Amino acid sequence: MAHELERLANGQTAFASARLSAWHQLGTVTDECMTAEEVMDKAWLGGWNVRKIALQGIELTEHGVTKVDAADKYMTVRTNPVTGATEYLGIVGEDYRVVQNEQVTETLNLLVDESGAHFETAGSMRGGKSVFVTMKLPNAMRIADVDDLDLYLAATTSHDGTASLRLDGTPVRIVCANTQRLAYRRSRASYTFRHTSNVTNKIAEARQALGLMWRAFDAFETEAEKMINETLTMGEFEKVVAQLWPLAEDASDTAKNLAKQRSSVLRYLVRDADTQKAIKGTRWAGYQAITEYVDHYGPAKSDTARATRALTGTGAELKSRAFELLTV
Repeated sequence: MAHELERLANGQTAFASARLSAWHQLGTVTDECMTAEEVMDKAWLGGWNVRKIALQGIELTEHGVTKVDAADKYMTVRTNPVTGATEYLGIVGEDYRVVQNEQVTETLNLLVDESGAHFETAGSMRGGKSVFVTMKLPNAMRIADVDDLDLYLAATTSHDGTASLRLDGTPVRIVCANTQRLAYRRSRASYTFRHTSNVTNKIAEARQALGLMWRAFDAFETEAEKMINETLTMGEFEKVVAQLWPLAEDASDTAKNLAKQRSSVLRYLVRDADTQKAIKGTRWAGYQAITEYVDHYGPAKSDTARATRALTGTGAELKSRAFELLTV
């Protein structure tokens, strides 16, 4: 499965990231943190004017053309941010209430107030049918006083009726469809606005719900600290690696050589890499070593190929599975 980010008619990708390039190396990377207006502009999310229009079916028969109105259904459309053309997004019911992309960033701004959070990533997927916006929270999670984990408030919604506006507190930085799914799985608290309600009127309720996020983050921190305080032998680590990358008995020589090379790199990352120095010999180090391998060391024909593979679902799934195996 591809990253699903929207490719626009001008060759640009509808994605923006503050200071750090995403694995897919697409979209716009800014030098500084972004405001709500900037993230809308850089990710090509502004001015879509998503709206409902009357839905009509056309039947062609030997007797001619018949137009049939769908009284209880509507089509959602947008104005393309590059071409200005009106584009189809989805089919929705009478009660469906449009949420503009600008309302998504406004919702995040209202939730965090003056906390110091800043907009981190934003993008359009599936041809504008869904969008995401994330803010980086000002305080990272400190795992056992030795390892920092950044935290994010993510907003995702669809314009085709398939998903509500959802807010998640998560340690996953959303950069594409696959990291969005991972963010859902690793979410520590969430709140959903139905597209039949007034989003801005629900802010107080959402803030109360997401207040539970800090308790959930505490629970996650406890889980991570348990990993950082539990030793991981090389034998145990290699068993986890074997479960993540199983090698068939009749594997080819090429596959066997690849497995040997991967094992060698992973052993280096978990035992000797500076990135794991402070957490060496722990289950947390094992997880971080696997994450580092997937993101930066997996063999690929080019950086673009590696980035694409990391977002096809394989990379995200491997990291999620590694976390599960190492928290047992």
